[in-house]
Amino acid sequence: MKSRTKLLAAASGIGLASAVVLACATIMHGSSQEVGISSQPTGATITVDGQPAGNTPVTAKLSRKDIHRVAITLTGYQPFEITTTRKTSGWVWGNILFGGLIGLAVDAISGGLYDVRPEQIPAQLSKAGASVQLHGDHLYVILVRNPDPGWRRIGQLEPLRAR
Repeated sequence: MKSRTKLLAAASGIGLASAVVLACATIMHGSSQEVGISSQPTGATITVDGQPAGNTPVTAKLSRKDIHRVAITLTGYQPFEITTTRKTSGWVWGNILFGGLIGLAVDAISGGLYDVRPEQIPAQLSKAGASVQLHGDHLYVILVRNPDPGWRRIGQLEPLRAR
């Protein structure tokens, strides 16, 4: 009887230890991740997957298993949008070594298998109406008909004259 109790206790201990190690990534960093979102200027409205998430700067708790659409808007500025990606977490190797396929499956279902990228989202908001873009050796200036009176004039376009 005593050997049966010892065997049962040992089996329970091994089962408990296995359960603790089975899903390393989920246990170590959870199924969600905090992502810092900021903007210049600050105070912009943030939506994540169409849901309000506050005003910049903010730390949003995002599900690791999903890809998210983050939009940052501020009146008078062009909107900023980014789609997050997922990267396989380094904790996956712990699952392969200690938890096997069961641990890997638990982390895949919970999202603990992934890290959200980027970890920080810094948005540089541009005034609405005009923008400057640099592509390789070319500078593109997008012009508007009604400039903001606060803008500084840096040049004047003139028509070509016949020679």
